[in-house]
Amino acid sequence: MNLAAQAAQTAQSPGFLSPSGVEVAFLLVGLVTLGAAVVSVTTKQLVHAALWLVVALGGLAVEYLLLTAEFIAWVQVLIYVGSVVVLLLFGLMLTKAPIGRSPDADSANRPVALAVATAAAAALVWVVADAFRTTWIELDGPARGTTGVTGEILFRHWVLPFEALSVLLLAALVGAIVLSRKKPEGERD
Repeated sequence: MNLAAQAAQTAQSPGFLSPSGVEVAFLLVGLVTLGAAVVSVTTKQLVHAALWLVVALGGLAVEYLLLTAEFIAWVQVLIYVGSVVVLLLFGLMLTKAPIGRSPDADSANRPVALAVATAAAAALVWVVADAFRTTWIELDGPARGTTGVTGEILFRHWVLPFEALSVLLLAALVGAIVLSRKKPEGERD
């Protein structure tokens, strides 16, 4: 193959430095999601933290859509954004948690927490990069996994974790209701 043929082939195939629109959108949504997640864990207002969590989880759903995993994206929206965050907000309201700034939401252990979070993030990035170093996802081709295949895998191999999570969420909701009940006058603990 001569030099002119190699140059023509290189010009036709997109390279690392010429990202597609989907890749640029993926990066931008990822940055917004990361920012919302950081604000969610650093804010001192609990309700604002829950609302920023909605933005972060919604950003993850958009990332799944960009990866052509529509079923997983809608599961993300319905289960996490729709159910878990609503349950969290109900728990905050039912337990009479402070709505404004909460001095209990801050700790003197921020440097230690930052060091542990950085180490955990570095380990996670290293493990994922090492595991998928040579794997590329073709975004322009047809979707690889259908809803039927994804649902079969999830509910055949992961049904026990789903059921355990539902029991855990139900216990959290019942606990929030029990904690929010007022005691009648004259009744002791």
